Amino acid sequence: MPVQSTAAGLHEVLALLTAQLRPDANLTAEIGFLTEVFSENSFNSLLKIHQKLRQFVRQGPSPALHSAAALAEDISEELQSGSHNSDMRELMHLLAKPHVQAVLSAHDTVARKAFDPVLPPMPDDLEVEEEEESMKIVRLVKNKEPLGATIRMDEQTGAVVVARIMRGGAADRSGLVHVGDELREVNEIPVEHKTPEEISQILAQCQGSITLKLIPAVKEEDPLNESKIHMRALFDYDPSEDKAIPCKEAGLPFRKGDILQVVSQDDSVWWQAKRVGDANLRAGLIPSKRFQEKRLAFRRKSITLEQEKSSKRPSYDQSCEKEDCDCDGYLNGQYIAGLRRSFRLSRKDRQANQNEEKQTEQNDNIEYLTYEEVVVYHRRPNDFHRLVVLVGSIGAKINEMRQRIIADNPNRYNVAVPSTTRQKKVHERQGMEYHFVSKLSFEADIQKNRFVEHGEYKDNLYGINIDSIRTVMLKKKICLVDANPQTIKHLRTAEFKPYVIFIKPFIQEPKPNSSTAETSGNDIIKELGEEEYQEMIQSAADIEEQYGHLIDKVMVKGDLQTACNEFKIILDSIERESFWVPARWVRS
Repeated sequence: MPVQSTAAGLHEVLALLTAQLRPDANLTAEIGFLTEVFSENSFNSLLKIHQKLRQFVRQGPSPALHSAAALAEDISEELQSGSHNSDMRELMHLLAKPHVQAVLSAHDTVARKAFDPVLPPMPDDLEVEEEEESMKIVRLVKNKEPLGATIRMDEQTGAVVVARIMRGGAADRSGLVHVGDELREVNEIPVEHKTPEEISQILAQCQGSITLKLIPAVKEEDPLNESKIHMRALFDYDPSEDKAIPCKEAGLPFRKGDILQVVSQDDSVWWQAKRVGDANLRAGLIPSKRFQEKRLAFRRKSITLEQEKSSKRPSYDQSCEKEDCDCDGYLNGQYIAGLRRSFRLSRKDRQANQNEEKQTEQNDNIEYLTYEEVVVYHRRPNDFHRLVVLVGSIGAKINEMRQRIIADNPNRYNVAVPSTTRQKKVHERQGMEYHFVSKLSFEADIQKNRFVEHGEYKDNLYGINIDSIRTVMLKKKICLVDANPQTIKHLRTAEFKPYVIFIKPFIQEPKPNSSTAETSGNDIIKELGEEEYQEMIQSAADIEEQYGHLIDKVMVKGDLQTACNEFKIILDSIERESFWVPARWVRS
């Protein structure tokens, strides 16, 4: 056998061994096989990779010492006892900095490979009761975070049992506490005859090491993989104000529009969830969809008649400041089809029809705003462009901004040409300004639900047909629809995948005794009148309150040029970025 140094690679040893093999009558086949294997280029390449990896391990960085923090402390003490020059003072100042001490402490932790929390030894005199063979003693490290488990009282036996394990909490990470385990002691304090609230208070006050004495459940739950269900919250939730939640500290607060990853739906009343993008990996309790809907149904029954009368239905923007206007959609001499909104109600008509519209809305199917399942969607090159729905409060003047955008890039953006039953004027063309149809045909399309929205003006019917939107989309253009907020839910389909932008005017609240630079709010009141000014403010607030869960972007419109620039940025982002959309849009 050849002698090789320890530095020699494994492939060199095998190559030398192959060269020295001698033929043997009984081992001819085996030797031939070995020779063929050792001669393979791929085999030799693997051996060289192995040698490089071993060399890397041998030459890998290693700590010079395991007590850098202690050494720095000793140096600081030595410097303090000696004479002080500028360099010594600077060194003492650096070593005293918290972030330098933290770096040295982290270095020592890595050098010692002491990554796990250190638990104190179990006490020798720990008493064990009759159920010694079935008792388990669990010791957990609890810092400032909750323990991550809730308890309940068994109504039949009176025993205190673990009700749920919060995903990502200390109890879950230990893998030793399970749903159904009976709790007997907390830090040697018996829990018999104590209520769950009293025990929760004991657990909340414990810091550092917690010792639990438990009787295992008859059948422990199998570990469950985290769910990949994501929900968009359609309401605000604060667990500290929820009297029904079993443990307020375990609750997960969220705001309307937050994306929640629901990791457990085992409990029909309380789900476990995490906020997407939240650095905290511990799950929290949120009310389940069914439970929240039941609560909302109960609250709806409790609404008083006075509160119902005080609620107002939001109004929408007009294309022109003049009442009874039927102006054409021209911009710089260029006609932009479909920009006339003459079938929209004037301001004086809105007040007269408000009560009737409110009654119609109340007769619609009741929808309880809880959660909406969502998935990430990114538009692919061959997909149709998403429909862009513009919703404006009173005074937003959407059309002037929309006209400017289309005039600047007519090959990219367009609007759906509306339909009408009025007579065509001399200068108008079929399918350009309007689709001119008979009243019988218009009413037939209404019955077939083919209109996004429609209305009557001066005994003529006006509306936007769904086919008009499809025509724009088939031309590979982005369709901009100025819609009534009540229309949004009818457009939220997998076909259109609408992106809804709510546009409201910039309104500065008037200030008493303000300087000249701060009087814009007062100037608006003088220009519009107090009633119209308050109506603008209320319109924007009502739309956000009632339809905020359907809105993707809120845009405050100031001067026209700035608004157009911001609008273009939003439109570009819709094409490039990924968005959370209703799951049914992608799965259908």
